[in-house]
Amino acid sequence: MRASTFFSDEQKKLIISAIEEAEKNTSGEIRLHVEMRCHGDIMKRAAKVFDKLKMQCTQQRNGVLFYMAISDRQFAIIGDSGINDKVPEGFWNDIEKRMTELFAKGLFTEGVTDGIRMAGEQLKKHFPYQSDDVNELSDEISFGGEK
Repeated sequence: MRASTFFSDEQKKLIISAIEEAEKNTSGEIRLHVEMRCHGDIMKRAAKVFDKLKMQCTQQRNGVLFYMAISDRQFAIIGDSGINDKVPEGFWNDIEKRMTELFAKGLFTEGVTDGIRMAGEQLKKHFPYQSDDVNELSDEISFGGEK
C-alpha cells in the first residue's frame, strides 16, 4: 500500500471538503499530510513536514498540520505560533483524544474530519474570516515517502 491510496477518492473528497468548510470561517490554514512510515520521533517529523509545506508562511502564523504515519499507527497535530498562543491549554490533546477514539474503531476518515472541524472551530474563534482573506495554502492532501 502507498500513502496516496490509504484513503479512497471519495474519502479524500470528504477530507478536503472538511478543510474547505473549516477554512470558510477563518483566516487559518489546515493541511493533512500522510506518509506510510515515520522514521524517528513523530513530532520532529511532523515539524519537518510543517516546514517543508511552508505552513509557517501564513500572515498570522495560524496554520495547522495534521500528520499521519499509517504503518506506524501514529499521528501528530502541529499548530503554528499564532494559533498556539491563543488556544486553551490541552486543546490539541482534546483533538488527539477524539481522533484516537475514532481511529481505534477503524474510522480514519471520520477521525481526520472531526479533528479538522475541531481545529477549525478554534481558528474561527481566534482568527475569524475577513473579507480580504485569501487561501494562503493548498487544501489538497499531501503525501510523502513514496518513490
